[in-house]
Amino acid sequence: MSQTNSFRRILSAAMISAGLAAASLPAQAEPIPGMRGMQHIGITVPNMNEAVAFFRDILGCEPSFTFGTFKFDDDWMARHLDVHPRATISDFQMVRCGNGTNLEVFEYTAPDQNRRGPRNSDIGGHHLAFYVDDMDAAVSYLKAKGVRVLDSPSTFTEGPAAGLTWVYFLAPWGLQLELVSAPNGMAHEKTLQRKLWDPRFPAS
Repeated sequence: MSQTNSFRRILSAAMISAGLAAASLPAQAEPIPGMRGMQHIGITVPNMNEAVAFFRDILGCEPSFTFGTFKFDDDWMARHLDVHPRATISDFQMVRCGNGTNLEVFEYTAPDQNRRGPRNSDIGGHHLAFYVDDMDAAVSYLKAKGVRVLDSPSTFTEGPAAGLTWVYFLAPWGLQLELVSAPNGMAHEKTLQRKLWDPRFPAS
């Protein structure tokens, strides 16, 4: 058995186990009072103008308003944001990407700033995933724009995510991003009573 097939079988088994565990969970816990859903995801980038331009010109997102500079002489930044007291937010801007949650893009400076973003294997590792209707067309578009795409798309053939095709790509400053597509839906949609939110269906 090849390493690729072995990996796929292990991953599928893990996802099946996760799906069975999710199916046996107790009823949903009481949420935060009045909570309706995720309003935005905040990310810190090396250069806000570069980042916003990438989201706008490559991914087709819509830049919105900016907040301006946050800088304080006391310990406000430490008390409110749990960062170094002398940290400064040069500016931050809201960005809307299709039928999905908003992004809040920050540019910080700080005496103790870590300039290397986390990898997916690091604690705090993260990525942003965007749904596309045509995976091949989307990958070709990214490559034509000079965007680094990590290998080729993979498709789940077993487990709750069967039917999902995905591939990772990188923003110029190293932010991990993903394209996902499931034109015929995913296996879990046939069994789970409460399905995952899907940007194709506003009421889902």
